[in-house]
Amino acid sequence: MSASETDRQDVPATGRTDEVRSRKAGEIRTIQSVDRALTLLEILAGKDHPILLNELARSSGLNLSTCHHLVSTLVARGYVIHAGRSRGYMISSKLSDLADLANHEFDLLNFVHADLQELNANLRESVQMAVLRGSALITQIKFGSMMPTHVEPDEVKKMRAAHATATGKAILAWLPETEMARAVSDNGLTGFTDNTITSLSALIEELRLVRRQGFAVDNEELENNVICYGAALRDGTGAVLGSISVSIPKSRASADYRAHVTRAVVQCARKLSDRLRVGHF
Repeated sequence: MSASETDRQDVPATGRTDEVRSRKAGEIRTIQSVDRALTLLEILAGKDHPILLNELARSSGLNLSTCHHLVSTLVARGYVIHAGRSRGYMISSKLSDLADLANHEFDLLNFVHADLQELNANLRESVQMAVLRGSALITQIKFGSMMPTHVEPDEVKKMRAAHATATGKAILAWLPETEMARAVSDNGLTGFTDNTITSLSALIEELRLVRRQGFAVDNEELENNVICYGAALRDGTGAVLGSISVSIPKSRASADYRAHVTRAVVQCARKLSDRLRVGHF
């Protein structure tokens, strides 16, 4: 029996587990299965020892089958630990890790702000920093171009286009292979222009090149007539925290200017990464 089928045992025949609904008119509408999963997490967080499935079901007011499906999903996602058949379940440290990550990202914004603002002032081109949140590429901070004839890329389109952006490729290149593969699998390899990399083998080879040369290039791969150079921000463990990039229009992209922008991006990323490695926040 599927999780959705077991969930339907707990609701009236006219309801569906994952439909948006409200208990009373005027109340905030909620998704029932999400609400139930959060209830399980709250119960487990309040325990200092593992609890058995039947106790968890009783505390949450769920039937045993529904509780089992929900907690199994939380185990699969790493939020709950199955301590053994005779011991039951306990909450993991993943929620705490997510909170630490959010705080780290907030600090990272403040950390890069002045340097990116200086890079923007020096080049007068569009400068940005992005992070990979799950499988989505999110631009965290951006300073717009001060130059004419510049086309700003669509940020919504960029979210699922790590393979076609300099910021995205700079991050993907330094991820563990399984994380890189998951991001690619979740988003696909959509072709945005004739230059977009749309095969996994070609992307893997491109990421090898990024690691070898120390920077990534978006050569009109997301938007026609827009070229972007990016480099990763890495901490003392070698983990990639995000990436920075500068985008320029093709009309100004002479060989000399490309080299000048590339050097500026790499130098800025290296300076930030060096400070990250020694903890100078």
